[in-house]
Amino acid sequence: MAETTGTATPDTVVQDASDDGVRRRDFINVAAVSAAGIGGLAVIYPFVSQMAPSADVLAESTTEVDISAIEQGQAIKAVFRKQPLFVRRLTPQEIKEANDVPVASLRDPQTLAERTKEGHEDILVTMGVCTHLGCVPLGAADGETRGEFGGYFCPCHGSVFDTAARIRKGPAPTNLEIPDYEFTSDTVIVVGQS
Repeated sequence: MAETTGTATPDTVVQDASDDGVRRRDFINVAAVSAAGIGGLAVIYPFVSQMAPSADVLAESTTEVDISAIEQGQAIKAVFRKQPLFVRRLTPQEIKEANDVPVASLRDPQTLAERTKEGHEDILVTMGVCTHLGCVPLGAADGETRGEFGGYFCPCHGSVFDTAARIRKGPAPTNLEIPDYEFTSDTVIVVGQS
């Protein structure tokens, strides 16, 4: 019978495979996964970046309004995000009338202080869009009908708002909306910032 000597045992093969260090196959796998990840990002990036707002949209995201020329009892109209914006400087009488109304009697209860900024209680900034069906109320320009409560009157369906732009009569469900705004100085407000 013949004897065999010097044959490899399975333990020796396992020892060779567990050598420390990077094998060529490992490097190829890492390179392929990295290339696939970079390729995936290159494909997805244009789709995601197209959802960012364009320059004209960013330009309309805020509106700066100079209120220095508004006298007591006057209002101006501006445009904010393609919608009318009313800015009114209330008279002491209009402030008193708004504060004298029992808040519990209102359909959408809010005080004048909740609708204006502290230190600027005489400046009322509202969106010029009726909350019923989106008509533009009258009362911001000289000579326009302000309704029986001295604020705004919506000619489409007869909603009447008081001097604090709160709904008092008619089909509108809520007060005129107060946008986010800040005073950047005593005479300038920026609408669209909170």
